[in-house]
Amino acid sequence: MVYQKQILLETRGHRQMHDLTADVARIVHDSGVRTGTAHVFNVGSTGALGAIEYEPGLLEDLPGLLDKLIPPGRDYGHEQAWHDGNGHSHLQATLLGPSLTVPVAGGKPVLGTWQQIFHLECDIKPRRRTIVVTVSGE
Repeated sequence: MVYQKQILLETRGHRQMHDLTADVARIVHDSGVRTGTAHVFNVGSTGALGAIEYEPGLLEDLPGLLDKLIPPGRDYGHEQAWHDGNGHSHLQATLLGPSLTVPVAGGKPVLGTWQQIFHLECDIKPRRRTIVVTVSGE
């Protein structure tokens, strides 16, 4: 069985994080899949997904680390081509990745006690994001 739904997000821009755990769990529940996987995918090249302990310190630490590794404002090749100010956004999103696959057992996503599914907005401006969740299994 395969079941697919979308999560729609409105973001404020660079560094904003959203906790998607409850939304993904609801989609898994609605799918009727008891054992399998849930694949979560961000549509677009400047948003990223992952799993983290979704707490205030880490909500600052992760974007801060990315800004140190791949700082905004540098003269990236993307800036030279497009002059849109978001070369770092593409690189940060690529480093984290656009997707996450989570096991499903007992009709629920398998996550640790302190592990939540997040979306990180890497772009410099507000965005409307589509997150596609595909649940497969039996």
